[in-house]
Amino acid sequence: MISVEEALTHLFALVGPLEFETIPLAQASGRILAQTVTARRNQPPFAASAMDGYAISGASYPEQTTYRVIGEAAAGHRFHGTAGPNEAVRIFTGAPMPAGTDHVLLQENVARQDNTIVVTDPTNKKSHVRPLGGDFQNGDQITAPRHLRPSDIALLAAMNIADVPVQRRPVVAIIATGDELVQPGETPGPDQIIASNSYGIAALLEANDAQTRLLPIARDTAPALKLAFDLAKDADLIVTIGGASVGDHDLVGDVATNSGMERAFYKIAMRPGKPLMAGRMGNATMIGLPGNPVSAMVCAHIFLLPVIRKMLGRSEAAAPRKTAQLAAPVGPNGPREHYMRAKVDENGVTVFERQDSALLSVLADANCLAVRPIADPARQTGDTIEIIAL
Repeated sequence: MISVEEALTHLFALVGPLEFETIPLAQASGRILAQTVTARRNQPPFAASAMDGYAISGASYPEQTTYRVIGEAAAGHRFHGTAGPNEAVRIFTGAPMPAGTDHVLLQENVARQDNTIVVTDPTNKKSHVRPLGGDFQNGDQITAPRHLRPSDIALLAAMNIADVPVQRRPVVAIIATGDELVQPGETPGPDQIIASNSYGIAALLEANDAQTRLLPIARDTAPALKLAFDLAKDADLIVTIGGASVGDHDLVGDVATNSGMERAFYKIAMRPGKPLMAGRMGNATMIGLPGNPVSAMVCAHIFLLPVIRKMLGRSEAAAPRKTAQLAAPVGPNGPREHYMRAKVDENGVTVFERQDSALLSVLADANCLAVRPIADPARQTGDTIEIIAL
């Protein structure tokens, strides 16, 4: 058995960032920017009023208090003349500043009668002008990689970027294996259960920028598994669930090898998730997850998500950890690193008593994994422990 850290090193060596694709801006939210993009204009593209009021030359303000109104400027409709020293232009927020002006008198600080305004409060000396290029300038850049949020989409639009280069989403083929499985909604036989792992893992990967394909359940025969691998051969990542242990019906490893997989490792010194394998199969990376539901989901957080992040051109790093204090004591750990289902709140971390790797209800109640190192001694309330958010 190898350590979790060694397994991640092997997995990172199996994958690299995928090529980029160019997509319309409207589809780019949530994607990973793959190439640096450059603004094609200044923002604002002209000096603009930040408030509703009157545009004047600030050279003699606030000593000068009376101005003649000679026109109007609104957003999208500039005033085409030039204002003299004693003249003002009625202006609205976002409108271009007229020639000859560099200061906006707030409308609430003046009194107007016909085409004359008188300053009633000269204490507000701020110009209320947004300078040309004050937000960004032509040639400014958004550097890659970057996870594009809605605010980034707005910035790209303002920069006049209509098509965005993004990292191609990894295509992940998910193969659930086992004679005991039927699909949700079907009627299981007396010895069967519902296939749940593949749906949970697909949801997790889709939420983290992967594109998943749920293949039909592969039965515990070499021909069925071989067909499943053939159906998945054009994927970037092939994920099998179950059949990776050493029982008489655990055929995934042998069939994968016979299908050309070059195995990188098998078995991890961790709980849950010991029978995990990985390698290369043609142009795809193959990861074989254990069949127990919690084991599969924990391994997806610890191994699949870091692999997906690297394929998306992001950092090569393990699942992020932080520390928290225990809200209740826990016993000593054994010879494998243990990822215990737990809940963290304002009182600290509570490790659930039931840690069986088949208990999906416990996993659903958890919001973190409490990480216990190999041979970690018993811990008391208030001790610090590392956790991984779920």
